[in-house]
Amino acid sequence: MVTAAASNDAPLGGLVVVVTGGSAGIGRATVCAFARRGACIGVLARGREGVLAACREAEQLGGEAIALVADVADPAAVEAAAAEVEQRWGRIDVWVNNAMATIYAPVDQIGDADFRRATDVTYLGAVWGTRAALARMRPRGRGVVVQVGSALAYRSIPLQAPYCAAKAALRGFTDSLRSELIHEGSAVRLTMVQLSAFNTPQFDWGRSVMPCKAQPVLPVFQPELAAAAIVHAALHARREWWVGWPAVKAIVAQRLMPGVLDRLLARQGWQGQQSDEPRDPRAPDNLHAPVPGDPGAHGRFDAVARRHSVQWWLSVRRGPVIAIALALLALLAAAAALLVRR
Repeated sequence: MVTAAASNDAPLGGLVVVVTGGSAGIGRATVCAFARRGACIGVLARGREGVLAACREAEQLGGEAIALVADVADPAAVEAAAAEVEQRWGRIDVWVNNAMATIYAPVDQIGDADFRRATDVTYLGAVWGTRAALARMRPRGRGVVVQVGSALAYRSIPLQAPYCAAKAALRGFTDSLRSELIHEGSAVRLTMVQLSAFNTPQFDWGRSVMPCKAQPVLPVFQPELAAAAIVHAALHARREWWVGWPAVKAIVAQRLMPGVLDRLLARQGWQGQQSDEPRDPRAPDNLHAPVPGDPGAHGRFDAVARRHSVQWWLSVRRGPVIAIALALLALLAAAAALLVRR
């Protein structure tokens, strides 16, 4: 059972987790993060080599894992994977919807099938995963679904319209479903983790029509930070978590000055998402089929990726930080009052 009081370092032996997109990137790092604490993990992704490698790594780290080779865009396949996990371990405690697909291209250069595919994976894949999880959590009256989101769920950027739209749709879906669960008095919990840019293989295998290789907008973080945030979100009740100052700035700025951001991204959004290296048009992408091999968790930006975030450190300690801030304000007010009396 997941409890809000669970420590970030406490062992999670017996906790049953499913991670979609678990073979690479943030999903792979999340599988490893749960495995280090002894969880039982269903690793769900399309690429057999990556899934099997993730399962081996999870077991080496102390977890237990089963391979679920499936396409999240296929609701029947997702349901079958959930049934396999339930048959193996008897329940599902945490479901992490992480699978995604993106395309680097202006809207008018994205084919109909490609647009649909990115939406089917990134948005509908999370819908199918959520429904499969709820079918098992509702009867037990407990469980957590973690939606892996992005600052782009609030503030869209050019050249990734399908991905931005899918993450925004996922946020809307999650908010709607959360109200339904509250209405029925369910203890099943939904949470969404809104991420900044992370150093994952997506920048090498995302479909692109751009002349240069894709890159994240700096600063970029290592996927282990995202994984730590996902595990924390599964164990601690909060409606939504923001990870990294870039996510905070994008979300807040969108609320305060969306028109300014429209123009800023119109000037900087193209070059900011492209490196100086030319893109090989023959390189495989993972939009419609998995890229062969085991990509692991990291992309090619280890040299500049940050392992830690001050914002995230403060976020998980929000209560103590607020208490300290209020205490300091009280001291300042008292000092000011003494000065006025003199």
